[in-house]
Amino acid sequence: MRSGLALLLGSALAACSGGPALDNREEGAPAINSGFPAADRPVATILSPRWSTEEARDRLNEAAQVMDLAGIKRDMTVADIGAGEGYYTVRLGTRVGKKGRVVAEDIVPDTIQKLAGRVIRERLDNVSVRLGLPADPRLPENSFDRVLMVHMYHEIESPYEFLWRLRPALAPDGQVVVVDANRPTQDHGTPPALLKCEFAAVGYTLVSIRPMPSAGGYIAIFEAQGDRPEPSAIRACKSGKTATPASMSRESKEP
Repeated sequence: MRSGLALLLGSALAACSGGPALDNREEGAPAINSGFPAADRPVATILSPRWSTEEARDRLNEAAQVMDLAGIKRDMTVADIGAGEGYYTVRLGTRVGKKGRVVAEDIVPDTIQKLAGRVIRERLDNVSVRLGLPADPRLPENSFDRVLMVHMYHEIESPYEFLWRLRPALAPDGQVVVVDANRPTQDHGTPPALLKCEFAAVGYTLVSIRPMPSAGGYIAIFEAQGDRPEPSAIRACKSGKTATPASMSRESKEP
């Protein structure tokens, strides 16, 4: 059941001509699992919508470096998955400009409501916020030049279903950009070999991977290739398993 705050914010957002829109779908509605394999690894708990202060991250030039490496430019449409308090959301909005578009998604209702409030206060007219589900980001199809996932992949409970449902949201030549730490998932990171393997299982190809010290780990970029596999055909990766050949990068630089 929607809270009064959600209804209030939803009304406020709708009243702002050209402003952000809040997706007020029913909270807690589960995504339909049609035979997707479970992750063969621990899943990190969501501890906080922030892992460092925005000032500290800006001193390291984190967001600018990530956006540069991800090739995010003016007029693009970008999704910020696991947006939290909006560190990347705000900076993405500036980078893509007035003709660009940013959709900020999170699965925690309280977090997404607070982010909606920030979007209103800072008059981010090219930003929308959306409440997703643990296994489904609920993004519109054929829409995004880039999908950004920063320090949140290890918190996805059903990575194969999530990545499968994410694929249709990518525009032609769209890319998924993952920033994470090179450590076990239970320690709030994802080993690069495991990341490659899980993406490859759902039909993504690794474009590049390189160290990203300013963001606390590495940055990996993927593209969807070929047909999306049937859920029953997806095979779970074993923790620590190396990536399949289809997932190996042409220009990979291991962190």
